[in-house]
Amino acid sequence: MNKDSKIFVAGHNGLAGSAIVRVLQKNGFDNIITKSKSQLDLRNQNDVRDFFNEENPEYVFDAAAKVGGIHANYTYPADFIYDNITIQTNLIDSAYRFGAKKFLFLGSVCIYPKYSTLPIVEDCLLSGHLEPTNEAYAIAKISGVKMCEAYRKQYGFNAISLMPTNLFGPGDNFHPENSHVMAAMIRRFCEAKDNNAERVTCWGDGSPKREFLYCNDLAIACLTAMQKYDDIELMNVSTGIEYTIKEIAEVVSEVVEFGGEIFWDTSKPNGTPKRPLYIEKIKNLGWQPETEIKEGIRNSVEYFRGLI
Repeated sequence: MNKDSKIFVAGHNGLAGSAIVRVLQKNGFDNIITKSKSQLDLRNQNDVRDFFNEENPEYVFDAAAKVGGIHANYTYPADFIYDNITIQTNLIDSAYRFGAKKFLFLGSVCIYPKYSTLPIVEDCLLSGHLEPTNEAYAIAKISGVKMCEAYRKQYGFNAISLMPTNLFGPGDNFHPENSHVMAAMIRRFCEAKDNNAERVTCWGDGSPKREFLYCNDLAIACLTAMQKYDDIELMNVSTGIEYTIKEIAEVVSEVVEFGGEIFWDTSKPNGTPKRPLYIEKIKNLGWQPETEIKEGIRNSVEYFRGLI
C-alpha cells in the first residue's frame, strides 16, 4: 500500500473507522474515500456496487457494523444479524468484483465460544457454544470471517480478518442503553458526577475480566496488517492485560472524580466470565499497544464531555 493508494474506510464515523482514518492520515495516506450513511447505504447491494464501480478503491478497511452492548444485542438480535451480514456481504463481494487489491475485515472477540481454552487462540473459532446475549452479532461476524476465507480460496482475493477485543475511545457510542461497557460506564459516571448523585449502578457483579483496546492502537494494528499480513487465518488484536469490570468502574470513577458509591445490580447478566486473546501473531508483525488504560479512559471522558 503506497501513500497515494486509493483507500476506502467503511464506517469512518464509528469508533474503529474514525481511528483508522486518523492513523492513515498521520502516516501520510491522503487518498482516502469515506461515505456517511446518508451518502451510501451499505445494506443496499446496488448502491454499493455502483460506488465500487465509480471509485475503484484499491484497499478497503471494513469497520462498518451495527454494534452495541449486552442490552442492545439481546434486545435487537434480528437487526444485528441482518444489518451486519448484509453490510459485510456487499462490501466483500463488491471489493472483489471491482478489483480491490486487499480487503481488511474487522470482527469481534465475541465470535469465540463462551468457554474456550485461555488465552483464546484463533483456532478456537467454531469449537463451542457462543455467549447467548450476543449470539446474533457473533454469527454475523463469523460469517464475515468465513466469507473472506471463501473468496480467498475460490477467487484468490486477498481478504484478511482481524478480531479485536473490547474497543473504547473517541468516537464511541455513548447511548444510555445500547452502548458497550466502557462507554456506558463513562456516561453513567459523568452524569452522576454532574447531578451530584450518591451512587452509580453497574450491571452484574463486576467479576468478569476483559481486555480493553484503545481505538488508535487497533487502527495501528489494522495498518500494520494491511501492509504486512496476507494469510487466510484470522488474527487476534488485544493488549494482553485483563481487568475486572469492577476495576474498570473504579478507574472511570477516579478519572471522572465521582465520589459516590458503586452499586452492582446482580439481577443483570455478567456475560462471558473472561476471554483473553492470544496475540502472538500480531505481535510478530512488530505491533504492540501503546495506550495505557487510564490515559485512554481520560481521552474517552474528554470526548464524551465534548458531546454533552
